[in-house]
Amino acid sequence: MPTAWSPSSPNRVIRADNLEILPSLPEGAFTLIYLDPPFNTGRKQNRRTTTSVRVLPASEAPSEAGPGSVPRNGVPVTSPRAGGLAASGTITGFKGQLYERIKGDLLGYDDQFEDYWAFLEPRLIEAWRLLAEDGTLYLHLDYREAHYAKVLLDALFGRDCFLNELIWAYDYGAKSKNRWPTKHDTILVYVKNPQHYYFDSTTVDREPYMAPGLVTPEKVARGKLPTDVWWHTIVSPTGKEKTGYPTQKPVGILRRMIQASSREGDWVLDFFAGSGTTGAVAESLGRRFLLIDQNPESIQVMRTRFAALPEVEFLDAS
Repeated sequence: MPTAWSPSSPNRVIRADNLEILPSLPEGAFTLIYLDPPFNTGRKQNRRTTTSVRVLPASEAPSEAGPGSVPRNGVPVTSPRAGGLAASGTITGFKGQLYERIKGDLLGYDDQFEDYWAFLEPRLIEAWRLLAEDGTLYLHLDYREAHYAKVLLDALFGRDCFLNELIWAYDYGAKSKNRWPTKHDTILVYVKNPQHYYFDSTTVDREPYMAPGLVTPEKVARGKLPTDVWWHTIVSPTGKEKTGYPTQKPVGILRRMIQASSREGDWVLDFFAGSGTTGAVAESLGRRFLLIDQNPESIQVMRTRFAALPEVEFLDAS
């Protein structure tokens, strides 16, 4: 059952299926949304076909946009939640192509993609709705899904809303001897409004120069701003940061995102919360947080992690 939330609520952790909670949250309430979804949902595959149909550009449309359409950067976009549309929705993507057509094309390349996107798509639609006008989405994926997600997010958010592809590179674990070892994750960064998003690189922790002899001592002392390739170790299995949660992400990775794309007092949302790193970092930087996860192990880890923090409310809506 959905749980009431507003920007005046305390920091909160909710145990629930996130898709049952997200529609109850107010539109445009979050400056930053970070998502680290499961890479394999384990769902049974169900095949379907998609018809390729061209959607007329707004200039050629025979009538005014209906009640299910909202303008996005001057282009009418059919809302996936409008009455009478299929659950997966139809959205006018770049070059006036039907969003369903783009999904159909991708299915022709990988027949295992459909199940994953059927799980993720409605949640990303909600993420777009929940982002503030100056808000930013960080979607954390591995190399198997990132290229599909990029094409579909271009259609869902708008291609001009794509800000960055971040590469988190690390060097840990087994190394393949019959191919290049895969030692990176991809984080796709999209903004709600490309003309009005918040980003402040001056607040981001700097990192050492890789070739300090090539810059001045003053620059060495100050450090350099991170680029779109982030060299950062994983959470050490024996380090103090480790919570025991298997998919825990490093504090340093979340810290960069939250520093750059939110201000003190802003709300941060993570509805695949896992070990709660997003909330821990948000609180340490003076941001507010709402975390959602349906895994009892995740909730227990966060209860332990947040035990010393004041006013963190735990609710069970499952």
